[in-house]
Amino acid sequence: MGRKVTLATCSLNQWALDFDGNLTRILKSIEVAKSRGAKYRLGPELEICGYGCADHFYESDTLLHSFEVLRKLLESPITQDIICDVGMPIMHHNVRYICRVLFLNRRILLIRPKMVMANCGLHREMRWFSPWNQLRLVEEYFLPRMIQEVTGQDTVPFGDCVLSTKDTCIGSEICQELWSPRSPHIQMSLDGVEIFTNSSASHHELRKADQRVNLIKSATAKCGGIYLYSNQRGCDGDRVYYDGCAMVAINGDVVVQGAQFSLNDVEVITATLDLEDVRSYRGERCHPHMENEPKPCHRVKVDFSLSTGDDIYLPTHQPITWNYHTPEEEIRYRLTPGHFYLICEPLPGIGGGFLLPLSGGVDSSSTACIVHSMCVQICQAVQDNNSQVLEDVRRVTGDASYYPQDPRELCGRLFTTCYMSSENSSVDTCTRAKELAHQIGSTHMNINIDMAVKGILGIFSVVTGKWPQFRVNGGSPRENLALQNVQARVRMVLAYLFAQLSLWARGKPGGLLVLGSANVDESLTGYFTKYDCSSADINPIGGISKTDLKSFLLYCVEQFQLTALKGVLSAPPTAELEPLTDGQVSQTDEADMGMTYSELSVIGRLRKMSKCGPFSMFCKLIHMWRDALSPAEVAQKVKHFFRMYSVNRHKMTTVTPAYHAESYSPDDNRFDLRPFLYNTRWTWQFSLNHLNTGMENASDFYGKLL
Repeated sequence: MGRKVTLATCSLNQWALDFDGNLTRILKSIEVAKSRGAKYRLGPELEICGYGCADHFYESDTLLHSFEVLRKLLESPITQDIICDVGMPIMHHNVRYICRVLFLNRRILLIRPKMVMANCGLHREMRWFSPWNQLRLVEEYFLPRMIQEVTGQDTVPFGDCVLSTKDTCIGSEICQELWSPRSPHIQMSLDGVEIFTNSSASHHELRKADQRVNLIKSATAKCGGIYLYSNQRGCDGDRVYYDGCAMVAINGDVVVQGAQFSLNDVEVITATLDLEDVRSYRGERCHPHMENEPKPCHRVKVDFSLSTGDDIYLPTHQPITWNYHTPEEEIRYRLTPGHFYLICEPLPGIGGGFLLPLSGGVDSSSTACIVHSMCVQICQAVQDNNSQVLEDVRRVTGDASYYPQDPRELCGRLFTTCYMSSENSSVDTCTRAKELAHQIGSTHMNINIDMAVKGILGIFSVVTGKWPQFRVNGGSPRENLALQNVQARVRMVLAYLFAQLSLWARGKPGGLLVLGSANVDESLTGYFTKYDCSSADINPIGGISKTDLKSFLLYCVEQFQLTALKGVLSAPPTAELEPLTDGQVSQTDEADMGMTYSELSVIGRLRKMSKCGPFSMFCKLIHMWRDALSPAEVAQKVKHFFRMYSVNRHKMTTVTPAYHAESYSPDDNRFDLRPFLYNTRWTWQFSLNHLNTGMENASDFYGKLL
């Protein structure tokens, strides 16, 4: 009857400028799609060159090599007899565009440029590209000579157009266009387009997955139609993780769900659906003829069918319930593949695994659990016959016959932890670190840093004739802080020394990547020493709040039976940089910061997500915290936070790269663009006419309520 179509979409682990690898993965996805009977294959945004090329998009080489890859795709027998929809940058009339290129049997059908750019949060697409903002306009694009030689075409349609096959009509959306209040699928559906495609490079944030699922379900519920979603997977060489979630939906229901997190470089999902379901759905709910459309879609016709004439007995996919991960599972599964990519694509001279200064606290224990989780997933992938993962593990470990089966044993090969004790360290933290290392299986070391600290202070004493003292011993605040900082910085130096030479000392090749462990709340207030052991090659938890990390550790206690974490969770957070009192810790993080981690999490969200300065933040917090704090106490918290934030903002210029995970991250690389030098007195914002006046009014108001 010719009414059922089989369509394919995918998630690919593409890397910026890895043209060889990107080509291989694209061809593999097309091959899998064809093997499952698909007649149309959709791939992620900018999949040919990689989404994260950044200022490399300015280079003509990036455009050239993208066309060279396109030629390879056109010439490949794998791409025959299937409509291939690939993403790449293209320059038209000296303007760069993010484009979809649709081709079939060595001929390009059309080029569709992106119309709505992602230009907020992490994204800066308008730095390199322009939107195609000419609705329904289609122009001729003159193909490069290398493409003309393959296709025999001089020009192809370029612009806001759709593809009309013999049995249906297909329209493209590109990433951000789905999130726009004027999404193209609305106009296209009213003009009879039945299949919508979306190629994305959508990054992961905790608790975000439901947003894109709801958008796609809503799009097809109100308009009817089939919606294919493709997304990149992996980190693409940057500070974000693209989390897959390829899917297919029809008439408001998801029928196929791809994995959100995976070690697979190529994941293809297919769905067989009945076009008549779209037509009958629209026949009852949608009335296009009643809408005033300014101009119909420009249709590019192709002599090709997605359906066959004999499909009566071909089964179709039915609606499913989307399986969402909890935030704790997202932390576990999201960071695992990211770390594996790091040791598989190592820095020069590095590739043997990771080294972590393990203090016995929540933050470093969270990082350790993430690496342990990576080992669990690697062993599972190998058991599932993932040959690429097995090949990578053997290359990293330097053992061509190695077959990982036990996560603890693999952890011992890939992961080195070290507890760096000083005279200010407690027996409790040392014990917790040792027990956790034993339970996860890491190679663990105890390193005493007192000799190095005293050596550095000795040099200072020889030069100045003075020996600084801690505050409890009569020292000034400057002395007290300096003595804490020298301990922290010695740990960073020793971490890199052991990372470079630990494997050498064991007679093994390579080196180790240093992992850091400062959470997003500490970065926000600058509660860490610049160039201390939070300085590392990568910080797995730098985008995650302390509150979420504690929940993650509770999850690990149950999931991995890591009972050592119970002691970690019950202990007060402490840097252990000041002298002990009767062998017990006297310094705590929350006392040093002047606020709790839960308070910091609220303040961080107000600062970034709600766009609050001091006054606006005060106005919100007096209501949010009215049961716990008076307006005067709220005012002091707000003032204290902004002083700490502005004094320490300069630390964000050197903070270790971290995966983006929270929408209130203070990362100033591309997400939170603010000055790093402030007038830290905030004289206008803290003046009587602002914060104090608001405090008095709030006191009067709540006094009347009480």
